[in-house]
Amino acid sequence: MEQPIKVLLLDIGGVLLTDGWETSSREKAAVHFNIDAVELNQRHRNVFDAYESGRMTLDDYLRLVVFYEERSFTPDEFKAFMMDQSQPLQQTIDFMLDFKAKYKLPIVAVNNEPKELNEHRINKCGLKTIIDFFVSSCYVHMRKPDPRMYHLALNLAQVKPHEALYLDDRKVYTELASGLGIKAIQHTSLSNTIQQLKTYGF
Repeated sequence: MEQPIKVLLLDIGGVLLTDGWETSSREKAAVHFNIDAVELNQRHRNVFDAYESGRMTLDDYLRLVVFYEERSFTPDEFKAFMMDQSQPLQQTIDFMLDFKAKYKLPIVAVNNEPKELNEHRINKCGLKTIIDFFVSSCYVHMRKPDPRMYHLALNLAQVKPHEALYLDDRKVYTELASGLGIKAIQHTSLSNTIQQLKTYGF
């Protein structure tokens, strides 16, 4: 008999919310602020790991990626634009609220996000009503696809890999989870996820 699921692990960007600071958001910023998108993305890639792993503040990131030369806008204006890119995927949020109320299952975030954006997204969209705790890259100083993030989430939740179900919109991360013995669903749409959850008894 298959062991019951004891914890739901999930990503945030692309599942509960829009992505935080992905390529499309940076391209919008380049247009909005009339800055060179190629240079912006190149500089972003050079410091991305330290930024998202919580080893660099947002101010340091912006100083290296945007404000390395004089600009006609302020850091606060740019930060506000960055934060505004995060929007709730309300149907999925509503579903997860109902899911949590019905099944009383602990829900744990396993997500890559820099600290300031992560906390803004959590507070703006009320994610603490859904998620019990956050194994976020900025807090644990490692990033997916580092397997240690998944092991840490399992250890904190006190479950075995086969007792966990992981939800992420990126196939490479669900494949990694599956390789660790965690049941996994690639979230391509809410309707597809609902159908997939049925196969696990939900």
